[in-house]
Amino acid sequence: MERNLVLLHGFTHTGSTWGPVIRALGERYSPIAPDIRGHGAASEREPVDLDGVVEDIDQLVEGGRFTLVGYSMGGRIALHAALVLRGRIERLVLIGASPGISDKIEREVRLQADERLARSIEREPSIEKVARRWEQTPILEGQPPQVAKFVHANRLLNTPAGLARALRGLGTGVLPSAWEHLGALEMPVVLIVGERDKKFGAVADQMEPLLQWCEIVVVPGAGHAVHLEDPDAVARVLQKPSLRVV
Repeated sequence: MERNLVLLHGFTHTGSTWGPVIRALGERYSPIAPDIRGHGAASEREPVDLDGVVEDIDQLVEGGRFTLVGYSMGGRIALHAALVLRGRIERLVLIGASPGISDKIEREVRLQADERLARSIEREPSIEKVARRWEQTPILEGQPPQVAKFVHANRLLNTPAGLARALRGLGTGVLPSAWEHLGALEMPVVLIVGERDKKFGAVADQMEPLLQWCEIVVVPGAGHAVHLEDPDAVARVLQKPSLRVV
């Protein structure tokens, strides 16, 4: 029997970045990797906000249960979606993701920073410059050259205006913290982090005791974008039966 998967990409990516994982999964799976509002084919879709994206996710697998997977920004969205759609989510898999910023002052500072970045992005005349600038983000350091090349080409499928809308509607500063709601998640949660991604490795360690059922998977040698650096490892996690039946 086919198993339904919904795969959510990170900021500046599109759904096609999940291609390597999908190819590694094989035919037993029925994966859906949409472009999130503000990105790729959905660059012009509005409103770009959490409610709209959760509604999109809800409609992807009509009436069925599914595993929800998200990377970075997509992981943060997946976490919020799981809180809304919890009865339909068989398993939640988060890659390099966080429940957000719990401190109100810190979140306001991040909101202002995201707005400055959004204004800067929408002033750029080409997506090429936006992509090159984003690739200097410290957390992306150390990506294998072939991965960096693949992701750069994927970023060019976006538009500056769309990415600016995504920052304003789905950025870390604008989304509420989900830390205090982690205990409400009854489905199994798997947190995948790269060995080199110390920041989100620490976040995963903080999340684990707050979740009812949690497994942390550390992928050796990988950085933040584990699904791109080692898609086979992510596919193995998705293929592995949950230790808990829900």
